[in-house]
Amino acid sequence: ADALWAVPAGRSLRPTSRPGPGAVCLAGAHRLETLLPLLRFARSLRVYGPRVAAGSPPVASAWELELPGMRYVLTLSPESFRGFSGEGAVLGDLAADETAADADLVGALLAFEPRLDADRLAAGAGLTPARTRAALTRLGTSGRVGYDLAEASHFHRELPYDPKRVAAMNPRLRAARALVEEGAVRFTSPAVAQVTTGETRIVRFDGDRATCTCPWWLDHRGGRGPCKHVLAARIAREPAETTGEEAADGASPAATAGPGTRETTGETA
Repeated sequence: ADALWAVPAGRSLRPTSRPGPGAVCLAGAHRLETLLPLLRFARSLRVYGPRVAAGSPPVASAWELELPGMRYVLTLSPESFRGFSGEGAVLGDLAADETAADADLVGALLAFEPRLDADRLAAGAGLTPARTRAALTRLGTSGRVGYDLAEASHFHRELPYDPKRVAAMNPRLRAARALVEEGAVRFTSPAVAQVTTGETRIVRFDGDRATCTCPWWLDHRGGRGPCKHVLAARIAREPAETTGEEAADGASPAATAGPGTRETTGETA
């Protein structure tokens, strides 16, 4: 079934069939059934989602019930048949060679805080804001930090995950590293790379955005994370970028922004 969209309507939410500013995606309304037994105890409902515009494809959303002494959060994937595992949204942060070492530095500063101060972590680890965010992403994939939507911050936890399995759980990342090791990436200009995997794919960079000529990118347009060719090109050009960043940033990292746009689009009492 097509996704619905929830838009604010006074102190309530109104379903609509089209996305627009302020709307939150509801892909598979039947998946909200787990909220029903809790509604009589709920004080409020908040919904979260990335910013969308007219014509936006389905995106993930989170539905939070505030209950006495606790919050219940249900996160929905963009489509009923899709999960979150393997989507690839965090592969860009995991691809950098220094991310594992940075995660160790940041991890050593954690003390089971319910709310992590990203600025303090960046200063304590001597890292730039971007590298601190990437380190938190890696710690998240290995079960050591979570993210609280209501507080808009990470928190420290320890789940029984093996950090060494992060790469094993991401075949695209493994394939990208193999391409770099095989010398399959060649830059024809600072913003254009040729990646040869039987056929030659062209990767183009425009700031933080990258495109590729492979079928994966043409099908998903980055909606399921970068393809292996984009990841390989980013890994291959990383040493030059790192040198430039260190020269510009020095030893004084700037303030760290949050891990992404957070938007509360509706609340009912």
